[in-house]
Amino acid sequence: MAANLDKGKSRRRFLTAAAGTAAGAAAMVAMPNVSRAQTVTLKIQGAWGAKDIFNEFAEDFVKRVNAMAGGRLKLDYLLGGSVVKPFSLHDAVHSGVLDGGHTVAAYWYGKHKAASLFGSAPAWGWDANQMLGWYYYGGGEALYAELMDQVLGLNIVGFLSGPMPTQPLGWFKQPVESAERFRGLKYRTVGLAADLMQAMGAAVTQLPGGEIIPAMDRGVIDAFEYNNPTSDRRFGAQDVAKTYMMGSYHQPMEAFEIIFNKTKFNALADEQKAIIRHAAEAASADMSWKAQDNYSKDLQALIETDRVKVVRTPQSILRAQLDAWDKILPTLTQDPFFKKCVESQRAWVKRVVFYELMNRQDQELAYEHFHGKLG
Repeated sequence: MAANLDKGKSRRRFLTAAAGTAAGAAAMVAMPNVSRAQTVTLKIQGAWGAKDIFNEFAEDFVKRVNAMAGGRLKLDYLLGGSVVKPFSLHDAVHSGVLDGGHTVAAYWYGKHKAASLFGSAPAWGWDANQMLGWYYYGGGEALYAELMDQVLGLNIVGFLSGPMPTQPLGWFKQPVESAERFRGLKYRTVGLAADLMQAMGAAVTQLPGGEIIPAMDRGVIDAFEYNNPTSDRRFGAQDVAKTYMMGSYHQPMEAFEIIFNKTKFNALADEQKAIIRHAAEAASADMSWKAQDNYSKDLQALIETDRVKVVRTPQSILRAQLDAWDKILPTLTQDPFFKKCVESQRAWVKRVVFYELMNRQDQELAYEHFHGKLG
């Protein structure tokens, strides 16, 4: 009888423990573990004015981080110029004056010309999405880290995000019909495009977006490029010039650069770091779709409402640009790190774009079949 009582007590203890375990498991399903990561607020400044669609893209990235973080991490976004001028963002993030920035690598190529390779690279025959592919899958991210850490010693970690289409040749008082017309032309651009246009004979001035229209209005520059029909229209390009030339090899692609002070970033919890990275990827995709809608609408508005003459850049100018790349690259690749990046990019393009060109549809043929001739 005693043995039976002991067995009964043991069975009741087992069932009670099992029930407790089951209840605990049910609670875990019903109430997932709350993250123990410390809540962190980081101040991040853009390089863009309030009206620029680039500022919207920056805000879209910030909104994604804040939404995914659920209060564990907050990015406090500031307009361009709030703390430092756009061209000074890297210095401010490096020193910790700012925790982060939303910019483009071409804005700091004065520190090292290879910086422009991570945003606005030479015309190897690729587009911006393929450049981002190189960054994330072709070795570019490791080279970027090497440039920051070893070559320049900057306390910065960064991500590329947002494939930008080919940038128009730009805005002119009259159409430029030959490469010779660039000789002596006072032209605004940035990054390696400055070297390229100088090789074509232009007198290049590098200015951030907000300073372009006043410079054009005062005659400081004769012509300029910025990026796209929406940004250009919003800051009033159509008020200072009426010829918009589209298609160019000076900046065949570009991407945004999202940077953080490395010390601050490394102090984040792993899940917070992951949120930032995945938000950059998600914002990149959304930006490309949002750009399609906005850029196409604003190009039509420039034509139909603002009476801007939109023309394709002549093939002779495009060939002259490729010849200019041939002219400047031997000098640029004398720098060992620049050469290493170029070799990596060209190997990626040779393989990836071969597939693209062999397989792609003839878009122009199909477009004209259903919609009529371009222009």
